[in-house]
Amino acid sequence: MRLSDLAGIDSPTEVTGFAIDHRKVAPGTIFGAFKGARFNGEDFIPQAIASGAAAIVARPEARVEGAPHIAASEPRRAFALLAAKFFAPYPDVTVAVTGTNGKTSSVELTRQLWRLAGHNAASIGTLGVTTAHDQVLTGLTTPDIVTFLSNVAGLKREGVTHLSFEASSHGLDQKRTEGLPVRAAGFTNLSRDHLDYHGDMASYFAAKLRLFEEVVDEDGAAVVWADDGAHSEKVIEVARTRGLRVLTVGERGEALRLKSRTPSRLGQQLMIEADGKSYKVMLPLIGAYQAANACVAAGLAIATGGDTAKTLEHLARVTPVRGRLERAAITRAGAPIYVDYAHTPDAIEAAAAALRPHTKGRLIIVFGAGGDRDQGKRPEMGRVAAQVAEMVVVTDDNPRSEDAAAIRRDILAGAADAREIPGRREAIAEAVAIAGADDVVLLAGKGHEQGQIVGDRVLPFDDVTVARECAA
Repeated sequence: MRLSDLAGIDSPTEVTGFAIDHRKVAPGTIFGAFKGARFNGEDFIPQAIASGAAAIVARPEARVEGAPHIAASEPRRAFALLAAKFFAPYPDVTVAVTGTNGKTSSVELTRQLWRLAGHNAASIGTLGVTTAHDQVLTGLTTPDIVTFLSNVAGLKREGVTHLSFEASSHGLDQKRTEGLPVRAAGFTNLSRDHLDYHGDMASYFAAKLRLFEEVVDEDGAAVVWADDGAHSEKVIEVARTRGLRVLTVGERGEALRLKSRTPSRLGQQLMIEADGKSYKVMLPLIGAYQAANACVAAGLAIATGGDTAKTLEHLARVTPVRGRLERAAITRAGAPIYVDYAHTPDAIEAAAAALRPHTKGRLIIVFGAGGDRDQGKRPEMGRVAAQVAEMVVVTDDNPRSEDAAAIRRDILAGAADAREIPGRREAIAEAVAIAGADDVVLLAGKGHEQGQIVGDRVLPFDDVTVARECAA
């Protein structure tokens, strides 16, 4: 594709690709020069031009000499829209999900519901790129725009017709989801997270709202979990103001009303009202929040053409999502060990609530907090854990560049009676050793992750594997 066709610039130059890293620029590449938290891409414009950049997308005041300057007040968005034209076409149906908790489960369950309906479906998010046959890690919930669009286009070439993806607050704020046609957007909930990046809850929520204000197609749909109070009401208001078709789900939902939820040994029975009819759904996932995620996923499937009755029927055949209340092992004493990605106060509370009906004895929670992230949530995580569990073990979880002991002290400020065991393997081993037959162990925070980040090193570590080794 020529630069003249792509960007309306009078130039016969053939565009060969897009890059936001000047080291990846080759002849014909369009370079996006953005100001970031640590680096200013504008500083590398001369190097990009020297490497043969076809054009530079940057702010109007950026200095560009020797290549066309595509000036934009929002250069990230301008770059994304150009890249979207370059990489197209994409899968026929695409949906996105945002919220603090539940994004991963919701997009994966949406993928599964589409697959059960006979579609060739994929998902992109924290678990990487997932299809019916493969899973490839990307390292980010929402990858950079070039990786994201090229992956989505690649899925189209492989025959994928339906795609669900996670829209993180970082990705939305940095315009990493722009340009792709999005038929429907889902909202799960909002609670404290990522304030180290956004600064305050208002800015955090504003980033989430961009999905409904600007990203989803003008004639698209919004599927909203209706039971998150003012947050749900605001999303509904924004969606309706935009003219989107709104489907609310949950106990207060109108499209899918959750009438009752009865825990069973390996899942739960849901009674859902839709289109004036009642449906009994045997969901093979435990916990109230998994029922919420299932409702959001079903809403997205229905919003994109799925039959209501068949979609709800298919919920009985979905499988657990990796690292989301995943039962990893059973101890010799008979206590089940669950692994969950919960790394916020609300998520820990939700995971504990999910396990409580299955706990005759004590709930034992092992968790830590990540370094170089929102420090203010740490004592609150400790306080919540101390309230919902009979025993709390505070350990390490990706300390990164911070002092691990200092992170644990922050958590213990809210959970003074918790045990402190620095090594995560040792902490898991202790929890497994003390758990009785009627107890339940929850390993929270890492979920599907395969490494422990210490300094600039990633040490191999998988909670599921370690739990099985300790149980054995």
